[in-house]
Amino acid sequence: MKYVNVVIDNNTDHTDNLYTYRCEEDSVRVGNKVTVPFARGNRIKDAYVIQVADRLGSEIKGIKSIAGIDPDISLSEEAIATCIWMKRRYLCRYIDAIKCFTPAGTSSKRGRIRTPYKDIEVEKTEAKRLTDEQRRALAAIRPSLKDREHKVYLIHGVTSSGKTEIYMQTVEECLATGRNAIMLVPEISLTPQTVERFIGRFGAERIAVLHSRLSMGERYDEWMRIKRGEVKIVIGARSAVFAPLGEIGAIVLDEEHETTYKSDMSPKYDTVEVAVKRAMRNRAVVLLGSATPSLVSAFKAEQGEYERILLTERFNKTPLPSVEIIDMRNELRNGNKSIFSISLYEEMKKNLEEKRQVILFLNRRGYSTFVSCRTCGYVMKCGECGISLTYHKSRNEAICHFCGHREKVPDVCPVCGGKYIKHFGTGTEKVEEVARELFPEYTVDRLDLDTVSRKGSIDKILNSFRKGKTNILIGTQLVAKGLDFSNVGLVGIVSADISLNVPDFRSSERTFQLITQAAGRAGRGDLPGKVLIQSYNPDHYSIVTAAAHDYESFYRAETAIRKQIGYPPFSDLIQVVLSSEKEQEAYEICGRVAAEFVRNAGKEEERYVFGPQAAPMNKVKGLYRYQLLIKCFPGKRKIYTKILNEIKLGINTDRSAKYLISVDINPYSFL
Repeated sequence: MKYVNVVIDNNTDHTDNLYTYRCEEDSVRVGNKVTVPFARGNRIKDAYVIQVADRLGSEIKGIKSIAGIDPDISLSEEAIATCIWMKRRYLCRYIDAIKCFTPAGTSSKRGRIRTPYKDIEVEKTEAKRLTDEQRRALAAIRPSLKDREHKVYLIHGVTSSGKTEIYMQTVEECLATGRNAIMLVPEISLTPQTVERFIGRFGAERIAVLHSRLSMGERYDEWMRIKRGEVKIVIGARSAVFAPLGEIGAIVLDEEHETTYKSDMSPKYDTVEVAVKRAMRNRAVVLLGSATPSLVSAFKAEQGEYERILLTERFNKTPLPSVEIIDMRNELRNGNKSIFSISLYEEMKKNLEEKRQVILFLNRRGYSTFVSCRTCGYVMKCGECGISLTYHKSRNEAICHFCGHREKVPDVCPVCGGKYIKHFGTGTEKVEEVARELFPEYTVDRLDLDTVSRKGSIDKILNSFRKGKTNILIGTQLVAKGLDFSNVGLVGIVSADISLNVPDFRSSERTFQLITQAAGRAGRGDLPGKVLIQSYNPDHYSIVTAAAHDYESFYRAETAIRKQIGYPPFSDLIQVVLSSEKEQEAYEICGRVAAEFVRNAGKEEERYVFGPQAAPMNKVKGLYRYQLLIKCFPGKRKIYTKILNEIKLGINTDRSAKYLISVDINPYSFL
């Protein structure tokens, strides 16, 4: 006879507790998925075992017995311990954390195994000869692998410095010791390229893939292969950090600075933090790789929490691309109203004639950024979210990029009846149109969320570019992240100012990273490349330092500003959002939450609470949003999160409440 504490699979805060049951099966273990009779009606519910005991601490009247144990689905004790940690760390429900570790989908009724990338054809490859810098990097990592010592390494290497080869040889040494590895990439678009490389080196039978673009059946079958111990390496995007892999020896996060590693849905976890926590429990190493490390990671390396490994040269000794900043104000003064400067046009023409490829980067999709009436100033906005609709010419629709609402553009202004209702601003769709007009004899393609909605579309676009069938590739940040094409001679950054104007304290950091990463796609083969940065703010330090490939100067300038205002990495920033159908109610409740927080934290903490204030996106899906921002300095996080958790629980379990609360710790978007 055993007694178990379980978490019920219920999507509500009302039952976010541990429930005790009797179990006749002595084989029951922490992590087992079980079925239990629940509540007064004894409805059979799924549950997960969190604790197992031989006896009860005190007698429980009317204790029920579990109905059964799932023979297929179970989590490890390490996974359950991580779930408990996530609940405290991110103020989520037990079940939300547990669902991160459980498989999506179900087994095939026909017994057929659904395997992604089964038709992939790659050539077998051997480990490459390392440069002196790569050898030193591996020499630094090797002792921790050998001694099974948990350690975090920040591999700060310029673009094309051979970080991937370091990852692969680390994984190879990890496998040689009988342990397993997880390889994470920030975007699903990068997964096929990484899978090809790893299959070429390690063989398809040793590799599983996990990401949200797989079908539910494929994800289930891959999860089961991992759980059964049939694979040694798991590759995927953010969610692959939760793979049911045992004996983990290494977890690698490529492009560790990317915002996609932070979840914006509950649980709002940070993949780097989860990776480090899992590695700690497995006595494994973590490799964080980037040409532009996040300020938080660079700061931790400076403080000695991470070990920094520096790679300053490209592996093939090709120099970093030459970079030129183009002042678009001068273009206007000289009568050029095109989205392409004269220099960008000339360089595109030159590279295409030399049979080299061109990448154009603009981090805004659609044809134009808003639709407005020139007569009265009316701007088309989403009725649900209150933000400007983006015009998409291919569909002749104005679309909300937040909730997906779409509508036709009227022929006349609905406010004043004027005929001068036009679209303004530039998106990737417009860049594509202009490029086709200027270079009709060349093949142009576009890579953004509008062109990759169908399964396999990313692979198709990238394969066409890789094979040289596409001459000009236009895209959002999807083209800036880790893509490795040897024939790219020119990268044009159409507008470097877009990310600078986002209402976020990280806007300068994001601008520096996007420019550096996009620029890094040029000149990765034997010939040097060139980068042209178009900007209306050419003297901004993030643009100037990115053009000079000078991370250190950017880091010093940015951390000085952050330290002065007390922003991360010198604090945690907590965002609390209250939403209601009534704007006044959202404002008042937000004020009450602020007062309750200060009452519990102490009057002296009031100076670190900012708000209530309207969220930058004040209305989303019909709900008005007001927010608090709380600066949480070292030593205060446990106290602050405990208070906020109690406030959150009180609101979410109040059946009369007609408003919602959301808490996000160190969010990557404040919209």
